[in-house]
Amino acid sequence: MPVPLLDVNAQNLPIEKELTEAFSRVLHSGQFIMGPDVTAFEAEVAQFVEAMHAIGVSSGTDAILLALMTLGIGPGDEVLCPTFTFFATAGCVARAGATPVFVDADPISFNLDVADAARKVTARTRAIIPVHLFGQSADMDAVMELAQKHKLAVIEDAAQSLGAKYRGRSVGSIGPFGTYSFFPSKNLGALGDAGMVVSNDDALAEKARLLRTHGSKPKYYHKLVGANFRLDSIQAAFLRVKLPHYNEYTKRRKANAAFYTEKLSKLPGVALAADGADSSARLILPVAQPHCDHIWNQYTIRVPGAGRRDAFRKHLTDLGIGSEIYYPVPMHEQECFAYCSAKSNCPTAAKLAQEVISVPIYPELQPPQLGEVVEAIAKFLHA
Repeated sequence: MPVPLLDVNAQNLPIEKELTEAFSRVLHSGQFIMGPDVTAFEAEVAQFVEAMHAIGVSSGTDAILLALMTLGIGPGDEVLCPTFTFFATAGCVARAGATPVFVDADPISFNLDVADAARKVTARTRAIIPVHLFGQSADMDAVMELAQKHKLAVIEDAAQSLGAKYRGRSVGSIGPFGTYSFFPSKNLGALGDAGMVVSNDDALAEKARLLRTHGSKPKYYHKLVGANFRLDSIQAAFLRVKLPHYNEYTKRRKANAAFYTEKLSKLPGVALAADGADSSARLILPVAQPHCDHIWNQYTIRVPGAGRRDAFRKHLTDLGIGSEIYYPVPMHEQECFAYCSAKSNCPTAAKLAQEVISVPIYPELQPPQLGEVVEAIAKFLHA
């Protein structure tokens, strides 16, 4: 049977009645920008991630940009960020007028290699943006130690990791700023674009709220040059419907990941991600590190060997199984960053870009669909 990479209707349609009621409530309120649903959702997210402040914004991308603006990062500044990530992380640094400094990836967690970040600190470095990729935390002890040593601001890009933990703490609430995305494909997905900034710093949170609305307070009196980063009421209302289901969504994702790992690890040539695991393995499975609470936004497999990942993806496609490559080109190899990537030297990320592929992991997958994915992978390995 066909197995799509993601099926948003499988999640949204069972709660259609509540979503429709939320739409009707906002429609009849006549208040479509900000408003009580935004305020309520901010409070609910703040409680969920154990942060003092939550600031609803227009997207996960705008959340990063707002954090950078609030910290006053701009021309002449450098910001350490992973090269193996979605474009928004580095793109926002460039949009703020600062220079992204690309950091290599850890081959096991896929997250930022803090040792490489330490080698790339200069007198101009102002901040570091660890991305909690695919639903698992970066090494935040090492990140915070590096930040304290060099007086760097920390912006946690938790776009893919709402609710993930690092040594018992919610990602996004560890550094001065955390950012989240509620893009429809995320574990908590809106029915459009939406994002959130969180902070435990009263002054930073107040400044971020000011910048979110053109820097004005009161209206038409502008203390700063801000932007329009406001969250729509309708998206906040939809997300409030879905948030109470979030722990169940996460539980199912974890169960799906456990199923894959149990079944696939028994196949010949398959190894779990670990130091040296790629030396002979034909397929490398992701792992949840013991100090992290992985929420499995993606189940990302490595397929070593020249051309094998692309052959694997074609094999899955031919069998009607969805997949995606996150990410085929690291940031330091992107044309738009040629001006600042000459000394990047990120060999692990370059290798990952040739090997990674993500298979369906969404909560509503049925047991026969999970079995289809495992069977398809077994056929590829036996070919």
